[in-house]
Formats: sequence, C-alpha cells, structure tokens
Amino acid sequence: MVLTNDGVLQARLTQPQSKSEKTYWVQVDGDPSEAELDKLRSGVTLKDGPTLPAKVERMDAPMVWERHPPVRFRANIPTTWLSVTIIEGRNRQVRRMTAHIGFPTLRLIRAKMGRFSLDELQPGEWKEIPVTQLD
Repeated sequence: MVLTNDGVLQARLTQPQSKSEKTYWVQVDGDPSEAELDKLRSGVTLKDGPTLPAKVERMDAPMVWERHPPVRFRANIPTTWLSVTIIEGRNRQVRRMTAHIGFPTLRLIRAKMGRFSLDELQPGEWKEIPVTQLD
C-alpha cells in the first residue's frame, strides 16, 4: 500500500512499537453476531498469544476491484464485510482472528495504514505524497 525509501516513515508505519493503526476491509464467511464481534473488540488468544483489542464495525460491501479467482459463492451461507483496525501486525493476524471466532476470511484488503488510505485509488493507480505532508 505504501512504497517508500524513507526508513523512518517505513518503521513508523510497520513496527509494532509505533502503535500505528492499520485498517482492513474483511469479507468473512457467515454473519457474525455482535457478541462474536465483541470477542475481537476485547482481544482473542491465538496460538502466539493474546491480541490487543481491535476496532471492529460492520460495513457495506466496498466498491473494489473484482477478485481473480472470485471468492467462492454459497447460496445458503451469507458473507459479511467488516472494517477491522489493529495496531499490531502479526503474520496473518486478521485472518487468524476471524477464524478464531468461527468466521473465516474470504477477502482481505488493507484500506489504511496510519493516515494513508486507499481513498478512491484503483488497481494500478498511485498517488505521490509530498514530503511536506509526511509529518
């Protein structure tokens, strides 16, 4: 999502101690209840230890590019889109968190890192950010 040769900026966005928020749009298999989403909001315990609480909200399906191959479609099982914001960045963390509460991730899109977001960018598009806007 962010391409940079600025090591300080890269560390600020990705290192766990920086506590930089990362927001993902997550399509899950099924329709989790508020009680199940509250588990993510409180933090869950994965094999590598407990996660910090996440910000989790239901959302309408975002206007995003088609996925190839397409996400599997099952007529009897709905899918739900969530906005999940975390400050950690463990390997496959969001996927493991949703699976932990019984709702596997079908599609995962990083929508925001720190204050940088996809906004209206489409696949293949990019936006140069002036150095004056980095601090």
